[in-house]
Amino acid sequence: MRKLPPLGALRVFEAAARRLSFKLAAEELNVSATAISHQIRQLEEMLEVKLFERGTRQVSLTAAGMALFPVLRDGLDRFEQAIADVRRQQVGKVARLTSTVAFVAKRLAPLAGSFREAYPDWTLRLDASNRTVDLEADADAAIRLGGGHYPGLVTEPLFADRFAPVCAPRLAPARVADLKHVTLIHYDWGTLRRHDARAPVWRQWLARAGAKDVEAGAGLSFTDEIHAVQAVVAGQGIGLLSLTLVAEELASGILVQPFELTLESDRYDLVYSPRMAERPATKVLRAWVTEQFCGPDRRDRHRGAAASTPIAD
Repeated sequence: MRKLPPLGALRVFEAAARRLSFKLAAEELNVSATAISHQIRQLEEMLEVKLFERGTRQVSLTAAGMALFPVLRDGLDRFEQAIADVRRQQVGKVARLTSTVAFVAKRLAPLAGSFREAYPDWTLRLDASNRTVDLEADADAAIRLGGGHYPGLVTEPLFADRFAPVCAPRLAPARVADLKHVTLIHYDWGTLRRHDARAPVWRQWLARAGAKDVEAGAGLSFTDEIHAVQAVVAGQGIGLLSLTLVAEELASGILVQPFELTLESDRYDLVYSPRMAERPATKVLRAWVTEQFCGPDRRDRHRGAAASTPIAD
């Protein structure tokens, strides 16, 4: 039989130690600061050791408190994750994949049916968000566009993106110089890449193409990448767009790429927490994403690994 203090007292200590404040811990746990102080004192008496140094306006951990805190913090984190896993199992097998709004809309949503075909017992939940998502609490994995550096996460490269002018066939210019006669459509990167000299914008492409008489800033500008794509599909002008996002339109002939010159952009990566790597949902997403976006060699290697470590229910 385990000889442990009451779980409630340990939870109070963890909150107070994490916040270094009885007041903030009380707000988090929805109790009074007096109740926090009382439970901490009872815990100290039970353990026969002092956990906090109490000052006039703040508290600090003693050596004993510093030794106890990380163990309790990590234990409660695992406790929370285990409860979340149990809850997900109760409502069925759900694999949660997050990516940008544009990538979900243009690439993942059209492929969602293939996930159901490959994993009929699973539900795919796509989270379209341009914010950074907690890859333990809110998702099992993510497809991110960036430089490939995600500290603390497992990163599996998928493919690099490229940008090029695309437009409706009737608007396709014969020469770069003809761009001065058409409307340029821009995606406003805003603060995301404002100071990035490699940001794929018209000014950069025109400079590479040697087009000196084309006004790089003129035309239509959109703060949402999907809206920029829609404007180009509607024949409103020629856009410097992600070839990844308009791959379907280019393949069908709805859009054309009139010039071969492209700008290299960031890389798409599959990322996930190392603590989630062996969870069934993450394994399912790795297998599916690899099948959809990687070359035959990568797919074959992944199938071999999956065969040696089967996905558990």
